[in-house]
Amino acid sequence: MQGGVAAEEHGAFDLKAKASGRAMKNLRRYLDLYLIMIPGIVYFLAFKYAPMWGVVIAFQDYNVFVGILESDWVGFKHFIDMFHDADFFNIFRNTLVISLYKLIWGFPGPIILALLLNEVRHMSYKRLIQTLAYLPHFLSWIIVAGILNNILSPSTGIVNEVLGWMGMEPIFFLANPGWFRSVLVASDIWKEIGWGAIVYLAALAGIDPQLYEAATVDGANKWHQLRHITLPALVPTITILFILRLGHVLDVGFEQIFVLYNPLVYGVADVIETYVYRVGLTQSQFSFSTAVGLFKSAIGLMLVYASNKLAKKLGHDGIW
Repeated sequence: MQGGVAAEEHGAFDLKAKASGRAMKNLRRYLDLYLIMIPGIVYFLAFKYAPMWGVVIAFQDYNVFVGILESDWVGFKHFIDMFHDADFFNIFRNTLVISLYKLIWGFPGPIILALLLNEVRHMSYKRLIQTLAYLPHFLSWIIVAGILNNILSPSTGIVNEVLGWMGMEPIFFLANPGWFRSVLVASDIWKEIGWGAIVYLAALAGIDPQLYEAATVDGANKWHQLRHITLPALVPTITILFILRLGHVLDVGFEQIFVLYNPLVYGVADVIETYVYRVGLTQSQFSFSTAVGLFKSAIGLMLVYASNKLAKKLGHDGIW
């Protein structure tokens, strides 16, 4: 009996020793990759995980002079105040509408661009188009706002000059509630479509060329190849990126809206992020603004979890 127990313990010890040996061997073998990971890990620990401690002020009447540990706890008071705020539901609706517009028009954009670039056979022309499509991503929204103000100016903008040649009245696009959201979505697509296409181009590059050759031999045209080879190969990438995008469905781009909006379009442009900035920083309601931000994050988490579960039920790969 005792001999059997001793044998089992000895076997378990051997397994642990072998596992430890394999771990050390892998560490030495991939040391350069682990070293490359360190800056990313430090970044997430310092700027993503450490600040989570601050969300506790959403349940406090936070006082900057006494700190988190000494501030009074008020439970869900700020969440209740959030739902009773007359402006909150209009701001929440604006956030959803703008995010939905960007999802409907902006998410397919990089996919379509990648598919079009994939069909270009003249490499010099293809690289030129890729470069021109990537460049706007590296421009700050301050620069883009300046470009838009010049192009869309009601007095000197080229767009309104063209409208004038056509006998139409000039439009102040950035101060017109009916046009402002369209400008937001169009400028976001123009700025990010090339950068977003990189992932899909990488996925397209991984498709076996022999599949297209076999399809051509069988008489398949370009549309048949797109439908039966290209798109099915892109589905896993599209699924994962769509799930991740849903996690940021309430993040509509603070910098973009902040530099473009003005009091004339607050009714359609004021979103959760600008609301948190205005209430939290300019009015010093730190606990209330943290509660609003935590609510937004909770919605994103639920959407990611639900979409990931749905993707797995449909037979696709999720993010976990």
